[in-house]
Amino acid sequence: MSDVNGNDNMSMSMSMSMPMPPPMSPNDSIYNNQIMMTMEGMAMHTSFFWGQDVVLLFAGWPGDGRLGMYILALAAVFLLAVGAEIMSVAPVFKSRGVSPAAGALIHAVVYAFRMGFLYLIMLSVMSFYLGVFAVAVAGHVVGSFIVKYRSLSAVARAVV
Repeated sequence: MSDVNGNDNMSMSMSMSMPMPPPMSPNDSIYNNQIMMTMEGMAMHTSFFWGQDVVLLFAGWPGDGRLGMYILALAAVFLLAVGAEIMSVAPVFKSRGVSPAAGALIHAVVYAFRMGFLYLIMLSVMSFYLGVFAVAVAGHVVGSFIVKYRSLSAVARAVV
């Protein structure tokens, strides 16, 4: 089949196409574990997994077989999630002490930190490690509890 200029469409598409990779069989271990190899030769999981080796946010962190660094990494994700929930409540300023511009600036800075925390949590969860996911959810739950507890206790003090 030829186009308007007389060029053969089949030969054009064949010359521009890239070679197809060999098909993966269901018996391949890479297919069964749902691991995708990157161009650098590193394995990247495409589903949640549980294991000893995980990389969070930075290459080599928390490191292979270092329990203390692993616990520190999980604690960091937990505290990021708690902090993000606590910062979700906008700070309230008294009208006599802070100008509107300063109040808006403080609110914008708190919002920037909150968004930064949320993006770091998202990147951590994208490691597809089940432990990180569980710790991130637990941190959001604890942070939400703290925010709601402070709010309800303030209302209870105001009523009394």
